[in-house]
Parts: sequence; structure tokens; C-alpha cells
Amino acid sequence: MDEFERVVAAVDERVTPDAAERERLAAVAERVVERAETAIADLPVAADVVQVGSTARGTWLAGDRDIDVFVRFPPDLSRADLEAYGLQVGRAAVPDGREEYAEHPYIKGRVEGFDVDCVPCYRVPTAPDIQSAVDRTPFHNAYLLDRIDDDLAREVRLAKAFLKGVGAYGSDLRTKGFSGYLTELLVVEYGGFRQLLAAAADWHPPVELDPEGHATRDHDDPLVVVDPTDPDRNVAAVCSARNVARLTHYAREFLAAPDESAFEPRAADPLTESEVRDHLDRRGTHPVAVRFDAPDVVEDQLYPQLEKSLAGVVGALDRNGFDVLRADAWAAPDAAADANGDPSDATWGDAVLFCECAVVERPRIERHDGPPVDVGEHATGFYDAYADDGETYGPFLDGGRYVVERERPYRTARDLLESALFEVRLGVGVERSLREGYDVLVGEECVTLVDAFGGQLAAYFDPRP
Repeated sequence: MDEFERVVAAVDERVTPDAAERERLAAVAERVVERAETAIADLPVAADVVQVGSTARGTWLAGDRDIDVFVRFPPDLSRADLEAYGLQVGRAAVPDGREEYAEHPYIKGRVEGFDVDCVPCYRVPTAPDIQSAVDRTPFHNAYLLDRIDDDLAREVRLAKAFLKGVGAYGSDLRTKGFSGYLTELLVVEYGGFRQLLAAAADWHPPVELDPEGHATRDHDDPLVVVDPTDPDRNVAAVCSARNVARLTHYAREFLAAPDESAFEPRAADPLTESEVRDHLDRRGTHPVAVRFDAPDVVEDQLYPQLEKSLAGVVGALDRNGFDVLRADAWAAPDAAADANGDPSDATWGDAVLFCECAVVERPRIERHDGPPVDVGEHATGFYDAYADDGETYGPFLDGGRYVVERERPYRTARDLLESALFEVRLGVGVERSLREGYDVLVGEECVTLVDAFGGQLAAYFDPRP
């Protein structure tokens, strides 16, 4: 047994559910399905129930406790009836569940320690005939069930554990990584975990895989895996260039030196205020942060809005000469959500747009280059605009181009963020929260962020691939 096999054998023993866990999960899933089928018998329409997802295919990791049950209704049923009947069945199947909403409402809750989703969908003839996004899922499930045996299920578990360990697993819009379905397709396509790593180590994006040879359209993504059940869909569309590169990096690293630590998610100890000061002193940079109450939206809505808002703030700081070195955005679940341990339940506490700038104060005057003198009307218009305003130095010539030196609109990063924050592009919910109030923190003031964001700051000041 080579070192690779020794390491993955040890990991496999840890991540594979034992017989007791499998039996318990199967028993709970059976009870949920039975309750759903009993509720369906009282409806005026025909429907059936199918368990989907990794727990249906034997590819879940030990300790994962998700059971996904789909209730399939006739495709001619109205959307209103689908939602009403779906919730009725869901409440019977998951008695203590609560209503959640994706494209349409469904029931989510806990049954005997397992997290259960009961989701209504349409029983369409093929995946391209979908009437709602979730209609594809039973087709995904059937496709993989036909191709994953016990041996390949082991390879899938290793791939999922590895992607979790390197921080690239999850198709939520915060992670933008590899979904479970995508991971399973990749293992099937390449024939195993080791083969997947060998291929990924040599990926040169855009990487295109087409398991069923559909090739019906072009996709502009770093990784393209054509959905074998729906030819127009790229299963990897949400997967960011960073996470594709991350898999390549860690695949190379692991193949060169296999180590069990690659399967362990990195969890940095939160920084203290003094440690943040030490980092800033060493770097000689100037942090700027906008701190506010995060909008009360689900995570998949929150993080795209934070990213959009951060991009707007970074752009404004750069345009005004404050030279952002690096930036990030974070949100902290409130204490109750943290204690509950379910991020889908989260109501949020603070959020922050954190920017590390080269400077936070600029001279009162800035240089502004105009057009070359020889461009005629455009040059004359520039000259006339500044010639008699009494506020600028110039216009004068630098080579063949007009130049003026004029007063900056914002001398400090604080002034910019306190005076013009709503002039940048912001996420809708973020802007609404900001209008209710926010704090601008500059320099030493930013060390107070450790109270809510000590872990994020630890990861920020120790960046890894």
C-alpha cells in the first residue's frame, strides 16, 4: 500500500457512516416517506414520494444528517395547488417543521435528530421539461444511482471530504464551490478520487466535461460539466474560478505529499485586539471598515449583496486615491442562530465591509489630466471649463496635454464613506440597512471588530490558497 492509499484508507474509515448510523438514517427516512404517502392518500391528486440526495445514494459523510424527500405532483397541476398540497404533505411528514421558501415553499425541520427537507416538485417526463428548478433533482438522483456502486460511493465520500477540507465544497452563494451532485459527477467521470485529483492537478481552464456527449451550447465558466440529464445546463456554473484553482492547487499538493490534514477544514483561532495591531504594524497599512446591522435575509441573498456592496466601496476608495490592497465582507449570525447551529435559520447580527488601504488621507490637491491640445473642440472645452474658475491650478501644459490641479472631493477615506456611501453601488438589502445607520471605523478603531469577527480576521491575516 503506497502512502496515498494509506492516508485515504484512514480517512475513509473516519468519513464512512457505520452500520448503526446507516440503519438509523434508513429507519427515519422510511418513517418520513410513510407519513408523506399517508398524507398524499387524502389529496384529490395522484402524487408519489422519492428520497433523493447523498443519503439516498449512500454517498453521505459520517455525521451528516440530511434527508431530502421530494413529493412529485402531476405536471398539469397549478402552481398554487402544488404549493398548497406540498405544504400539506410536508407538515404531515415533518410534524415539527417550518415553512421555508426557495422557488416555492417547502417544509424543513428535524425528525429524530435528522434534518429533513420535504420539497414539492412536478413529475415531468424529462429534466429539460422542468417547470420549477427542483424538478431536475429526481433525474439527478436516478442518473447517479445507476452509476455509483459501493466502491465508487467510497471514492465520492473521499472527494467530498477533501473538498470540505480545502474549503471548496458547497454550492451556496457564499462558498461558490463544488456541489454534492457536481462532485459525484466528477468522480463518476474520472473513475475515482485519485483519478479526479490527477486530472484536476493538470486542469487548464476553461475545463469542459460532457458525460453524455450533449454539447448543445457554449458556457462561459472556468469549469463546465454539462448536466447529463439537462443538456443546456452547466452543473458547475456556480463554481468560482478561485475554487477551481483551489482544487488544482491542493490536488497537486496532496498527490506530491499525501497527508490526512488535507481533509480537515481549517479553523483559525480568533485574533485578539493586540494581535490585529501587530499585523497592522507589521504591514504598515490602514484598515477602513463600514459596520452595520446585516439585513434579515437568507445567506444566499446576503452574501451576493455584501459582495456587490464591497465592490462598490472598493471602487470608490480606489478612484479617490486610497489604494485598496485587499478587502473582504463578513456577516455574523446572531447569538441565537449560532447556538441553534443551523445557518439556514440565521438571523444576522453585525456585518462589515473591511478594506485594507495603503493610505487613508490624501493631499488637498489632486492632479487631473485633460486631453491633448490637438484634439480640437474637446481640448478647448476642457480648457474653457477650468480657465476662469479661480479654484484650480492651471490649466497648464505637460507635454502636449492640458493638466489642472484641483481640490479633491474627499481628503480622507472616512469623509468619503461618511459623505458619499450611497453614491456607490450597493446591494438592495444592504443599502436599506445602511440607511438605518452605520459606523465607519478607521485605523486603530478597527481592532474592535475582533468581538464579532475575530475568526474572519485571523483567516484574513493568514491567507491561504
